[in-house]
Amino acid sequence: MRNNYKYNRYTLALMACSMLMMLSCKKGLDFLNPNSISPSQVWNDPAMIKAYLTDIYGGSMPGWSFDGNSSDEGIYSAHDLGNYQQGVISAATTYANLNYTNIDKCNFMIDQLASVSTTVLSSGLNKQFVGEAKFWRAWGYWGMVQNIGGVPLILNPKDPTKPESLKVPRSKTSECINQIIQDLDDAAAALPATYTGDDYGRITSVAALGLKGRILLWWASPLFNPSNDPTRWQAAYDANKAAVNVADANGYGLLPKFKDVWHKQNEEQIMVNQYFYPAHYMNFAPIRPQPFTNGAADANQPLLSLLLAFPKRDGSPIQFDLANLSDPAYNAQFLTDFITNRDDRFYATVWVPGTVYPTQDMIPGSSTITPLWKAWKSNGTGGYTTIFSDVYNGLTTGSGITGFYDIKGLDTTQTAASVPTGNSSAKSFWVSMRYAELLMNLGECANEINKTAEALDVIYKIRARANISSANNYGITAASQSDIRELYIVERQVEFAFENQRLPTLRRLKRYDILNDQGARHALLITLNPGAPAPAPTDNILTPSVRANFSATYVDNIDFDPTIFFNFDLNHWFYALNPAQISIEPDMLPQNKEWGGTFDPLQ
Repeated sequence: MRNNYKYNRYTLALMACSMLMMLSCKKGLDFLNPNSISPSQVWNDPAMIKAYLTDIYGGSMPGWSFDGNSSDEGIYSAHDLGNYQQGVISAATTYANLNYTNIDKCNFMIDQLASVSTTVLSSGLNKQFVGEAKFWRAWGYWGMVQNIGGVPLILNPKDPTKPESLKVPRSKTSECINQIIQDLDDAAAALPATYTGDDYGRITSVAALGLKGRILLWWASPLFNPSNDPTRWQAAYDANKAAVNVADANGYGLLPKFKDVWHKQNEEQIMVNQYFYPAHYMNFAPIRPQPFTNGAADANQPLLSLLLAFPKRDGSPIQFDLANLSDPAYNAQFLTDFITNRDDRFYATVWVPGTVYPTQDMIPGSSTITPLWKAWKSNGTGGYTTIFSDVYNGLTTGSGITGFYDIKGLDTTQTAASVPTGNSSAKSFWVSMRYAELLMNLGECANEINKTAEALDVIYKIRARANISSANNYGITAASQSDIRELYIVERQVEFAFENQRLPTLRRLKRYDILNDQGARHALLITLNPGAPAPAPTDNILTPSVRANFSATYVDNIDFDPTIFFNFDLNHWFYALNPAQISIEPDMLPQNKEWGGTFDPLQ
């Protein structure tokens, strides 16, 4: 649905006029203003009703996220590790807000559609629009509940002239979950499974069922289920099984080529925000390297944890033995495996220095597209400097911090010139729910109810799509329930890298220890061997003779600051409710127990 995810003057004017007239119409000097839009006009015009729903989409649909530095995925620059990641927390700073902006819009739309005539909107389209509004209401509530637990449940428009009606206490988390699931069940029953043409991207029954499965997975996980109630896992399994079955029956599935998921409409996309020029344009400058960017640069440079998570082509883990890294023979074999022997997801996610960066740009002074050398050399004092100017005849540019870059979903039609302003061929897709997630949610639940074969079969399918050899069970050795749990953590790290899932997954599982155990942020640098000549601009590190002049170098603390390291607090798993909001209605909005209040988010 191309028009669903862009704000335009028409939509904003419609919303401003209709809401202002609804809330502030007064008798007195009343007259008909031919330039205004009244509520009666909105709900008597199918185009305006759809525009109202479009505004809800625009305020609700997730967009592209460059947040690798929130976990161990990536880094933007030294010293950018957040306070939350370092364990510096307080109710005054580590909080989440109650936000009802889009929930209010959904409530108002559902209320108004109840009285819209079938001469204005067919019963089928009315039912569909109500289903979409209920999905987004559920989405809005879940966005708050997953962070702080139960919130005030408001399911009907409130009269702002009656302040007492606005005083609604926090509901139990379980009550909120029940309401969210009810909305999603209603949405799934009302919505089609697929759309085509300009409606592609609207919320479907598969999206509703997928979100239901995702939420019940969270509800069953250690964050909300510390006692490990098996009935919750069974309910989550049933919901995710239903989502996969409906998806399968309606043509959804794993796209054969992983790298194409973000570049075209396809069967893996379940929730998708379509970016296109010029109305809804995606600026990829933040993750591009210099000199192929304009303004922002260098975000999401992969850290060692992510680089090592991707398996080799046979499915076995990449062998990184720090103790042997100083052995030239071991280092050379490691570097060869690291660069040339990884599964397809590695090459669709990570750009390796010394290879061709996927852009139409040429390095200044070049007459053809050549590899980009974001590699390093020792400065003789324990640090490293870029070899960029050595390769490109004194040309200087920002070197970044690791030399590796995030290229997942990157629009390769953009250039340094077009990144800030867009170009006519620019198009990309942020996929906030895809078929692979439905499968992995199902598989994780299957493992918890002792359906081991089903849990492993999901990983086989995911790895088969990554072009991993099927020999020896795709390299998988996990067999016990606990080992399969760990397998899923790593497989999610790989499959959903830079998709805003790493930190939420570890929080859901209460596994911040995985980050804390790493201590400082570790990096891998591709460094020129002492005495070796700098590569020519046309040299490629995929060439064995070129690669022989380089080594893999481990950096224990890429921030080069011993005071910066992962130190997540393991006693605060829910965020505080914003104290400023509590102060407005302290009797209605008790603070969470973890932060000195009385509200238990586990009930």
